Order: sequence, then structure tokens, then C-alpha cells
Amino acid sequence: MHIIDFIKSIFGLKSETEDLMKKYLIVGLGNKGTKYDNTRHNIGFEVVDALAKNRDAEFEPAKLGAMAKFRFKGRTFILLKPTTYMNLSGKTVRYWLNKEKIQMENLLIICDDLSLPIGTLRIKSKGGAGGHNGLQNIQDLLGTSVYPRLRFGIGNKFSKGKQTDFVLGEWEENEQKMLMKRIKKATEAILSFGTAGLNNTMNGFNGTPLSPEPTKEENKQEKS
Repeated sequence: MHIIDFIKSIFGLKSETEDLMKKYLIVGLGNKGTKYDNTRHNIGFEVVDALAKNRDAEFEPAKLGAMAKFRFKGRTFILLKPTTYMNLSGKTVRYWLNKEKIQMENLLIICDDLSLPIGTLRIKSKGGAGGHNGLQNIQDLLGTSVYPRLRFGIGNKFSKGKQTDFVLGEWEENEQKMLMKRIKKATEAILSFGTAGLNNTMNGFNGTPLSPEPTKEENKQEKS
């Protein structure tokens, strides 16, 4: 224990180590520029934007990105949107992890996932990049694939050779209302990650793909 932390512990004050343990870096992946607004590949931006709005936090320009901060249940949440373009996201993540002295287990990356049905949330403690350029760059620069990530399903309704067009395409009008519900669910998962821990969050939020019709569970909740 650092001598300053030791002295603080004697007087019942919070140590620097304890403060750092309650600090979380939440990174939404996307591409900068208005032409990418509302595109499937930018769902990471949309999720952290929604969380910032919900917590009355505002994004401000920061080195290699835009940043917003808020406190919730004794935790500090740092929301980050890299402005390096998707395939260079790791540069921003590495810089702010070091700058804010945040532990790897307190990092959460939010990104789109073609392999999941639209609106499905999948939270994991580690994993490969799965063809995602943003995750690949983060993995390369951090030197590890062991970090929490929240994958947001965007589906795979595209014909052969049209993957890029689909990923960089805008959400369809009939998806918008349902999408808002799932983005809200993703913001709840982020708060849970910081307060209830990774395992509880995985158990509580993984799965449940988006559907235009209420699920049986949703119907039960409405009737109760």
C-alpha cells in the first residue's frame, strides 16, 4: 500500500486505489462525421449518447475523442467517443486508459455485431475481434483481447458483397422505434456493469433479440 493510502486508511479516508476501483471507462465505437450519423456501425456512439443524455452529462472535445463524465451510486463513469475513425479506435482507448489510470476490468467497449440478431445484447469479459476493425485495433494496441465488451446486434440482412454498404447504411424507418428500446436497455446494462459487476450484468442482460412484437416476458410484466 502506498504511504499516502496507508495514512488515509488510518483516518478512515478513501484511498487513491479505492477511488480508481470505482472509475469506469465506457467507450462507444463509431466513425466521426455527420454522414455516419444513424448508421448501424455507429451504434456505439448512439448508446453512449443516450446514456449521457439520461444522466444530464454533455460531451466535450478531448484528446483523440469526445468525453462526458457523471457519477452514479458512488461510481465515476467516463463516456468516450473516439474521433480517430473506427479502425484506429485503439489509440484513443489506450491513451485514456493510461491517462485516467483505469483498470482493464473497468473498461467497457460498445460496438455493433453482424453475427447477432438486431437489438440483441451480448456482454462478454473477453473474446476475439470477430472481423470488427475497431475491436481488432483495440486488441492490437492494448496487447490483449481480455477486456469487457458489449456487442449490439445489427443483424445481417445484406446480399453477397454488400456487407460494407449494410454496416455503413442507416437504420430502416421501421427499426427506429424498436431500436430506441434496445438502446435504453444497453444504457441500463452499462450502469449495471459499474454497480453490480460484470457477471451479474451478463446474467441480467445477455440475449433477448429485438422484436416488433412484445415478448411473452414483456407481456407478463405489463399485466403484473
